Amino acid sequence: MENNKSVIIVGAGLVGSLWAVYLSRAGYKVTIYERRPDIRKAEISAGKSINLALSTRGWKALDAVGVGDEIRKIALPMYGRMMHDLKGNLSYQQYGKEDEAIYSVSRGKVNATMMDIAEKFGKATIHYNHDCKKVDLKNGIVYLTNNLTGEAIEAKADLIFGADGAFSAVRYNSMQKLDRFQYSQNFIADGYREILLPANSDGSYKMDKKALHIWPRGRFMLIALANEDGSFTCTLFMPHEGDENAFNTLTSKEAVNNFFKTIFPDFYEMMPNIADAWEDHPLSSLAIVRCHPWAHGKTALMGDAAHATVPFYGQGMNAGFEDCTVLHELMIKHNENWPAIFEEYSLERKADGDALQDLSLDNYYVMRDFVADPAFQLRKKIEAKFSEIYPDKWLPLYSQVTFSNIRYSVAYKQGQVQSKIMDEVLEMENVEAKWDSDEVMNKILSLCK
Repeated sequence: MENNKSVIIVGAGLVGSLWAVYLSRAGYKVTIYERRPDIRKAEISAGKSINLALSTRGWKALDAVGVGDEIRKIALPMYGRMMHDLKGNLSYQQYGKEDEAIYSVSRGKVNATMMDIAEKFGKATIHYNHDCKKVDLKNGIVYLTNNLTGEAIEAKADLIFGADGAFSAVRYNSMQKLDRFQYSQNFIADGYREILLPANSDGSYKMDKKALHIWPRGRFMLIALANEDGSFTCTLFMPHEGDENAFNTLTSKEAVNNFFKTIFPDFYEMMPNIADAWEDHPLSSLAIVRCHPWAHGKTALMGDAAHATVPFYGQGMNAGFEDCTVLHELMIKHNENWPAIFEEYSLERKADGDALQDLSLDNYYVMRDFVADPAFQLRKKIEAKFSEIYPDKWLPLYSQVTFSNIRYSVAYKQGQVQSKIMDEVLEMENVEAKWDSDEVMNKILSLCK
């Protein structure tokens, strides 16, 4: 049967590639236009990206169209956080229940795999080196330039999806020109720089590969996620300027060496040539992008184009994949009545995008300021114990976000309620000694009602 329903997706990234599979399965002919060259033909290195963490929402979206196993081949499980203190001492915090893990994937590898999936399972045609200049939102026309030839192209389809990232051309060139379109872009004070920690000479890992490693240092932090080849992608998050420890103070090899020797001594031992590798990857900025509405006419935004966030909950990719789940459910609910789908998607999903951005910022403070704090660790132990006894009464916020499909907006509200309860519990006399007692558990139970 010939497909007579056509869709254009702008952006061949993670979300655009997955959405192509959903639409193809629903009988749409899918064409993707991508500004960059085909990354599968270039050498994939860590580059300007942070390793991604795939969790429950992402797996649900992938498995629903039968492509999860393609990604499992390149995903490494991480069962908890491993904290490194100033002396190199290690302490471990499990993420969820015994078998619950988040999965480290290299952004480059997962993107290349998703493009393969879009072509193989989504039967999509991908045109690379095509820059989106503007979109006729109402009539479904995309105006593009072929970057290799300079040729101007017009492409028309029944539906257009902008899945072209935080600095989306679809949004910037067309949506943001609409009357009463709400838009904000906020850069946080901190930037990040990646460092690739190589494998040992025999190819083995220098640290436990089944944990996300964190060096929390108050105002800044270093994290590390394992790669398949024995290396770790490490990311230093720190203020750009205005602090004793800031990127603008690390302007010489000597300064970089002294910084790592003093602040991350165990990391420096593993990578004494850090100063030589310091500029292998660029210093990058972090922004939160909020906008509304997410759809107009025949066009909708997805993923980072709609709700770019900072990476501290490891949910950016998962949220983008969940957009596919939500849109697909609405396609079924509204029998492919796209005006109704877009209206509900834009209204309902916006609340979850906003909540995830708030959660992500909150978790940055948790990771850099609190994970090493004994009071925080006690809070986590009490929560885990109570949740084990009363699973229907309490699911820790991290588990709600990472190991469930509870809406982000609902999880955020529930998390605030739980936080107030735990504040009260931690004020109990001698709580450190009796944290797992019936008295403490009953106190939480009484506050849960």
